[in-house]
Amino acid sequence: MQNKGWKIPLILLLLGAGAWLFYQKVYLPKSTYAFVTPKRGDLPLKVFGIGTVGAKNLYNVASNSGGRLQSVLKDEGDRVAQGEVIARLDPVDLPQLLEQAQALARKAALETEASLKEIGSLRAQRTLAQINYDRYARLQNQGYAAKAEYDKARTDLASLDAQIAASQARVAASKAQEISARKSVEALRQKIRRLEVRSPVSGLVVKKLARAGETLAPQQAILQVVRPEEVWIRANIDERISGTIRPEQNATITLRSRSDQPLAGRVVRIERESDPVTEERIVDVAFAHLPEPFYLNEQAEVLITTGRIRDALLVPVKLLQKGGVWIYRRGKAHFLHLEILGRDDRFAAVRGLDEGAKILVPDPHKKPLFEGASIRL
Repeated sequence: MQNKGWKIPLILLLLGAGAWLFYQKVYLPKSTYAFVTPKRGDLPLKVFGIGTVGAKNLYNVASNSGGRLQSVLKDEGDRVAQGEVIARLDPVDLPQLLEQAQALARKAALETEASLKEIGSLRAQRTLAQINYDRYARLQNQGYAAKAEYDKARTDLASLDAQIAASQARVAASKAQEISARKSVEALRQKIRRLEVRSPVSGLVVKKLARAGETLAPQQAILQVVRPEEVWIRANIDERISGTIRPEQNATITLRSRSDQPLAGRVVRIERESDPVTEERIVDVAFAHLPEPFYLNEQAEVLITTGRIRDALLVPVKLLQKGGVWIYRRGKAHFLHLEILGRDDRFAAVRGLDEGAKILVPDPHKKPLFEGASIRL
């Protein structure tokens, strides 16, 4: 009996110690919650959307004429200037025809030069012949010159006049040939120039659509060029939240490849046709400063600032559950429904909450919150 007397107090002591340890190590940690209090401030209202990097215009650079592609001078990622040659088509025999036309033009020019020199010589001879003719004419009138000598002087003068006229005709003919040859030269040069494909704009090559050696049809694209200032995000916005979006509103752009580098932007266009399947509206958001390098069709997110709620009571968005928050009230948990005036990615502006309210921070490692649950702070 004496042995049993000391065991009962020991058992009670152990049970008490276990209960105390359970209370201290299990119950209290499971029932003790962290809390935050709301704060007052301004809340920018933002609309979220997902889209891709696109462009206002994509310029297909092509040749007006078809033929075999001789060379492509630019590649993807290269910059091009407006009017710069980016490719050439095979001219086939046009260079040889150009050389022939140039040779004919030079020949005609030399013939003109020779005929003009000949005319100069003939005119000098005619001047002397005119002097002889005038002298024989005076002598014959005075009876001192034979008629045969007079006739010969007149014939020599007429012959020189005829030679000069013939040379002048040859000059006119050679000049006409030179003009014709030079027109042929210019026409061939234009044909060769048309085989040089030039960029219509200054920009960046984003796609190479043809390779050297391929045979192209007229107007078949060789390269695709984009102007950097026309690159933007084509964002899909749910119709239910898109009504407050306006052009020139500020936005934040987050590219998938640069998730830690938000970029400034602005709304530049809201397309007039929504997608009837997804019930989304297309909003084009331009970069304030285009990042380098950029990649078309890369996924991106946009946050468009559509307004601002001033002097509002703000609570962290992560604490909102089913339109309300859990608060501490006289040692108990109480769920309070709130009127949400607006929200961004961090805070929500609410109505129906006291400024000094203690908002409980739910924790999956603690016991679940329910109405009237006993909790500690």
